Amino acid sequence: MAEVACAHLVKEYAGGVRGLDDVSLTIADGEMMVLVGPSGCGKSTLLRTIAGLEQATSGTVSIGGRDVTHLSPQERNVAMVFQDYALYPHMTVRRNLEFPLRMRRMDAAQMHERVSRVAELLGLAQLMDRLPKQLSGGQRQRVAMGRALVREPSVSLLDEPLSNLDAKLRVQVRAEIGELQRRTATTMIYVTHDQVEAMTLGDRVCVLDRGRIQQVAPPAELYDHPANAFVAGFIGNPPMNLLPATIGTADGSLSVRIGQASMTLPAASIGRDTKDLVHTKTLGVRPEAVDVVAADARDGSVEGVVEHVELLGHETLVHAAIGAGSAEKPPFRVVARVPGTHAPEHGQRVGLAMRSDALHFFAEDGAVIR
Repeated sequence: MAEVACAHLVKEYAGGVRGLDDVSLTIADGEMMVLVGPSGCGKSTLLRTIAGLEQATSGTVSIGGRDVTHLSPQERNVAMVFQDYALYPHMTVRRNLEFPLRMRRMDAAQMHERVSRVAELLGLAQLMDRLPKQLSGGQRQRVAMGRALVREPSVSLLDEPLSNLDAKLRVQVRAEIGELQRRTATTMIYVTHDQVEAMTLGDRVCVLDRGRIQQVAPPAELYDHPANAFVAGFIGNPPMNLLPATIGTADGSLSVRIGQASMTLPAASIGRDTKDLVHTKTLGVRPEAVDVVAADARDGSVEGVVEHVELLGHETLVHAAIGAGSAEKPPFRVVARVPGTHAPEHGQRVGLAMRSDALHFFAEDGAVIR
């Protein structure tokens, strides 16, 4: 186990394309850090650079206080788990687990003890004589994890390890990985494009976009206090509603214009100093902070038309359009999360009341206005 520190990493490809653009990130000893972002954002490139599978154009990587920037993967004492498991099909589970230790020419007794301990930890003891083709997807992923852990690496690196599993199995194995990390206190860096995995697994989550870090924070902080509009729109399922808006303040009130629609809110209800909010270009509000009310029910709401309703059992997602819309100016769309299965019908006019204390305000460059 060890701290991992990346300082000003740049990875530049042919044509000047940057996979990493001045990335600095420190992962504490024993921490589960999740790297998340859309395809092509640089998360796998960062993981491979830490592993030594990619060479940084500039910047440094240190593990446990040792500069490993120019060391080979074998010299870094890291273990990687890939999405395709990478198990040897002709070897039993036991032989797959033993393989990295045999390559080190470990003493047979010590190897047996270590493999048995990891197999017991991962619930593989009854599967040791099976071939990979005789295992389920979840069992294969546990073998891949075991082969990484048996080496007792300083850092474990997981590159989208659940992407080949079905939805139900993904939830189960995700919980197993989280529990395993807590029990072993292993430093883990976990790459995923799935923000649900990021939010449920990470001690902290690093959100990347176009090779740059957008925010690093615990999951709850990312959700409640996004640093910019990109993080706000990426984290959450469904994501935050982001609406082009013009804000004005006068006589203790906040006027909000969204396209052709407008609403007025008491400035005191915002729970903050409102003088800088006139610089807002984008208004953000989470679906659970939008109440569906009767059309024209109160001043603090905008009128919309229900376009789509998703009944999920414990809750319902109501998709509504604000403004009549045209070919030149299409309507803005808002998602509201309401409890249970009671929802308006398609085509119904409703009021969309946005809770004042849950609004987020973003400037023209996307940065949050604090």
